[in-house]
Amino acid sequence: MTAAAPVADEVVLQARDVVKTYGATRALKGVAFDVHRGRVTTLFGENGAGKSTLMKILSGVTQPTSGQIVLDGEPVDITSTVDARERGISIIHQELSLAPNLSVRDNLFMGRELRGPLGVDFAEETRQAREVLAGLGQAIDPATPVADLRVGQQQLVEIARALLVDSRILIMDEPTSALSASEVEVLFGVVRDLTASGVSIVYISHHLEEALEITDYAVVLRDGAITAAAHRSQIDLEWVVQQMVGDSYDLGSPPTGYELTTPALEVHELSVPDVENPERSVVDRVSLTVRAGEVVCLYGLMGAGRTELLEALAGRVPTTGGRVLLKGEDVAGLSIARRIERGLGLVPEDRQRDGLVQTMSVGQNLSLASLRSFVRGAVVSRRGERAVVEEGIRSVRVKTSGGGAPIGSLSGGNQQKVVIGKVLATHPDVVLLDEPSRGIDIGAKGEVFRLLAEKAREGLAVVYSTSELNECFAIAHRIVVLSRGRIAAEFGPDVRKDQIMAASGEAATH
Repeated sequence: MTAAAPVADEVVLQARDVVKTYGATRALKGVAFDVHRGRVTTLFGENGAGKSTLMKILSGVTQPTSGQIVLDGEPVDITSTVDARERGISIIHQELSLAPNLSVRDNLFMGRELRGPLGVDFAEETRQAREVLAGLGQAIDPATPVADLRVGQQQLVEIARALLVDSRILIMDEPTSALSASEVEVLFGVVRDLTASGVSIVYISHHLEEALEITDYAVVLRDGAITAAAHRSQIDLEWVVQQMVGDSYDLGSPPTGYELTTPALEVHELSVPDVENPERSVVDRVSLTVRAGEVVCLYGLMGAGRTELLEALAGRVPTTGGRVLLKGEDVAGLSIARRIERGLGLVPEDRQRDGLVQTMSVGQNLSLASLRSFVRGAVVSRRGERAVVEEGIRSVRVKTSGGGAPIGSLSGGNQQKVVIGKVLATHPDVVLLDEPSRGIDIGAKGEVFRLLAEKAREGLAVVYSTSELNECFAIAHRIVVLSRGRIAAEFGPDVRKDQIMAASGEAATH
């Protein structure tokens, strides 16, 4: 340990000298980890450090190669998630595990339906669903199919499902990655109520400042080993960053060196209909110009229209009005593939659902969008594809054993880099990134923003959305704030946080 161990407190769950190996890879190297009753223990670490592996062991998803799990002072073998749940341990996974074709209510009670004299008591399930969602600040109809919800709403449904289990140890793996600041505040209120009633929380987040707000104990995992642990009163942001990566908390600055004069993307009075209510617009007559070499950040609360705007620009959702010009050419009516050919690429918010093909390798995913460039007739040029893959792995710094590795073998952050690399391999003039840092640690996040800044210096127009205020100040020349589908304000990089929050309507919730 490089810092004092946490002060003595009642420990309900322990990992003792836990080792986990996958072939020749040691994911965990003799980890000792304590969970305290009625407290929040935050596990910090970069992608690939072993955080999710440790949590999967504690929640019964997988078993350790060696070592012990101790619950209430007694060694136990947690053989499955059902076993863990019966012992009072539940987990909210980083990657959503909802059934999109089922309703919110059915997802909340799947596998543990409430029974009445005539079968499943749907009325009581609906009542409890409304109650738990209201506690999370959501007025979602329990009958709504999960597929119709935005990613942030799906994440809240995932959280609600775990809350309904009534666990005494709750593991939260990146629970706020798609939530706005106001929704995070509501969730933190729920966490405080849970800990006050004696529930123990294990919390994992790449949002460092946010995590420090809620934590009681901090533990840092690096390369499969615990490197530091301390009580909240003993640490600050700099301590966490230093223990994780040894670098300062710096996401970069707006890139210079390219003359911002030539329009690359022009949006005129663009409107996108609401799927649930086509008479309403989720994007309402938005006009925006982005110049070659310029970096523009889109900020807004969940439901502000950021995702819908980016998806409309990429051709993924229909529009009801307006024009989209790419280097002066109107691309309205063009398919996604044709827009990619014209130089417009999108990095989607949900990498698992929309960004990756899970049955393909790292290399196949990286080269998928640029396939046309190395196909000769009906034959794929393996040499050309290999060059694209090697360049992609190198340019976005993917940590992998090679292009042939399964995409599922990568950490969440490295999978996100593959999605970004796939789009950059098409050599776009404009790249749209919807929450590019979702599920990425501070080290990988810095690499992504530095990469985008480097591409902007070469003339790439970059538009990225974020729900994290700190990221607005990273590399953006301009910050565009969306509220209820409209542009509420535009700022330069010298704007204050409170000004952005006020423009988004967020200040009213604080």
